[in-house]
Amino acid sequence: MLSKRVIPCLDVRNGLLTKGVKFQQNLDLGDPVEAARRYYEEGADEIVFYDITASAEGRGIFLGVVERVAEAIFIPFSVGGGLSSVTHMRDVLLAGAEKISINSAAVKDPWLIAKGAEAFGSQAIVLGLDAKKVPVSASIPCGYEVVINGGRTPVGLDVLAWARKAEELGAGEICLNSIDADGTLDGYEINLTSLIAGSVGIPVIASGGAGRPEHLHEALSRGQASAVLVASIVHYNQYPIKTIKDYLASKGLPVRRL
Repeated sequence: MLSKRVIPCLDVRNGLLTKGVKFQQNLDLGDPVEAARRYYEEGADEIVFYDITASAEGRGIFLGVVERVAEAIFIPFSVGGGLSSVTHMRDVLLAGAEKISINSAAVKDPWLIAKGAEAFGSQAIVLGLDAKKVPVSASIPCGYEVVINGGRTPVGLDVLAWARKAEELGAGEICLNSIDADGTLDGYEINLTSLIAGSVGIPVIASGGAGRPEHLHEALSRGQASAVLVASIVHYNQYPIKTIKDYLASKGLPVRRL
């Protein structure tokens, strides 16, 4: 069985690490480079970096921050935010990232996924998928709607249909974030996670809501996720990554340990 991954998420706004609740009320927490270095030294399996306002502001990502993070860590590193072309993807990879996360731009132009996979390989293309629970309808039969632009814009697209389409186009992984659970510390949205992880053949990263190691175990077991994104519980020093991994290992999950 492949090892389950624990992946700290660095949301960056104006060059600073930040964290909000349900994509709002963000607080700045300091230097993302130092945070990335600390998580790498603690045993993180990967790091995810999101420039959370790049898409909404219609600008490119802060490549300088990407370069500094890439110099500080020696584990896989995914970058997202404002990437809307193969050229943008190439710039991020040349800055030191191993993976590209595309979200809003992929919804607006789904063939961007195929173009990226063709240019760099599916293993480098991560679909960032922000989902919000809505009433079941003919257009949203799974009950979860795709939202873009950092949680600001619902697009009337069914999350399950979009996940399957992205896989067909060549996405190698899906980072699935529940807007409803984000930052709440009440646990991942397990129904959403298991729905998507059980319906696609590529790895799914559960994101949004982790507050205790038990939540991670639930997402990786009952939710069928391949990896879990963590933010608040590590940013605020509630649970070091070693503590999290020791707990997961005690529950019989395969994890990489230092």
